[in-house]
Amino acid sequence: MTLNMPQLYYSKLMRAIVEFDMIQDGDHILLGISGGKDSIFLAYAMTILKQRLNKDFQLSALTINPQFKDEQGRPALFDIERAREFMAQLEIPYDIIDVDIAGTIAATPDKNPCYTCAFFRRGAINRYAMEHGVNKIAYAHHHDDAVETFLMGLLYSGQLHTFTPVTYLDRTQLTVIRPLVYFREKEIRKAIKIHGFDPVKSPCPHDGHTVRQEIKELIAKLEPQIPDLYEHLGSAMRQGALKELWPAAKSREEMRQTYFAYKNK
Repeated sequence: MTLNMPQLYYSKLMRAIVEFDMIQDGDHILLGISGGKDSIFLAYAMTILKQRLNKDFQLSALTINPQFKDEQGRPALFDIERAREFMAQLEIPYDIIDVDIAGTIAATPDKNPCYTCAFFRRGAINRYAMEHGVNKIAYAHHHDDAVETFLMGLLYSGQLHTFTPVTYLDRTQLTVIRPLVYFREKEIRKAIKIHGFDPVKSPCPHDGHTVRQEIKELIAKLEPQIPDLYEHLGSAMRQGALKELWPAAKSREEMRQTYFAYKNK
């Protein structure tokens, strides 16, 4: 396969790699592949980096089959073989493992299915990485994902947080990297279209009906009214963006001490 990438795209990719020091000599990086546009572009981009960087690192890839079922109880269509063929063209060793995430979701109906899926998917990938001598895992989260996560945290948990470009996992001693953090989703969609890859449809029965989708649609709805909305959200999720905020809430004991200090005065 002939690999090429517009300079603007390559610059965004290199900005993330250099700014967050994502790749070192001797790394074995496992790519999380869903077959969707983002993870396929990640595999393509990482292959280009392997060719061009003055770094000696190894790539491999893994897909988790969550074993979802359709409305008739039959295995949901998950045409992941197209992703296998693409990985072969990129010469990336590739594996698929089955994890009964669908069964776990059905057994815990009181929990958010997206949280359950993400939790067990990450756990399966981490176990595979440790069993296969991997020290880093690369996910295809892009800038829109980070902004949406930031807004979700604010609206649904009252916290200002998002995922970081590089995350060290103490328990497993694995490092998670996200090389696509400076790409907008629309840029990835355009790139995949140009290269002629038809993304694999997600087998998830909740696809398109998630809180993240609601947040995505909310941002799109507000942008015509607030033209700089997206850029402001992106700036706000950076350290150093905090200005004047209320102090942290005091504990009951702290409030009690202050109360009696006022009362006995």
